[in-house]
Amino acid sequence: ERSEAIVDREYILMDAPGGYLLDLDGTLYEGGAALPGAVETLGALRRRGTRFRLVTNTTTRSRAMLVTRLAGYGFEVEAEEIFTATLAGVGILEAAGYRLIAPFVPSGALEDMAGLALAGGTSGSAPAGPADAVVIGDLGEGWTFALLQEAFEHLLSGAELVALSRDRFWRQGQRLTLDAGPFVAALEFASGKPAAVAGKPSGAFFAAAVAGLGVPASSVAMVGDDLWSD
Repeated sequence: ERSEAIVDREYILMDAPGGYLLDLDGTLYEGGAALPGAVETLGALRRRGTRFRLVTNTTTRSRAMLVTRLAGYGFEVEAEEIFTATLAGVGILEAAGYRLIAPFVPSGALEDMAGLALAGGTSGSAPAGPADAVVIGDLGEGWTFALLQEAFEHLLSGAELVALSRDRFWRQGQRLTLDAGPFVAALEFASGKPAAVAGKPSGAFFAAAVAGLGVPASSVAMVGDDLWSD
């Protein structure tokens, strides 16, 4: 019996994922606190030398803000261990060579887009002519008809549409709240242009997150709370 237990244990260890992608809100923390066992689990992965990345579609907080938030919940995390939809979007925009970007994103996302030429939208500066790309994040109650109209006009003038996420809704307290997806869909419908999705469940997002782990993608497990985006 003892030898069989050892064999079973060795099999489990050999069959364990080589790395993990871990969602944040709803998976590691919820409602302003770490979920039970989450801090200990992340610590155990680190002690064992198991590679991991924390991945999120949130655009309301920059990567630096997420590090601070996680520290407040008891997690010890470096900025390089977090990969966000905003960072994935920046990668898409840079790879495409877009020069002028009209961002319709929260201030947290703007912080991680500082290396791009931003004008119009929520950038804080006036539009500087037709944009090469319109970027949509989770503005929530910050959306106005004027902002939607401005984004629509950029698209009609030839701008491409990039969605940092296309999530339909998220849980806020005891209710479900509209996410970025419905607004992306509205602009797609009005302009006739499909959006390039930067965040989960885009294959490019997962590929970029896995690339930093240094282990084969086939050995990486995704842990999340949303069957659609995770």
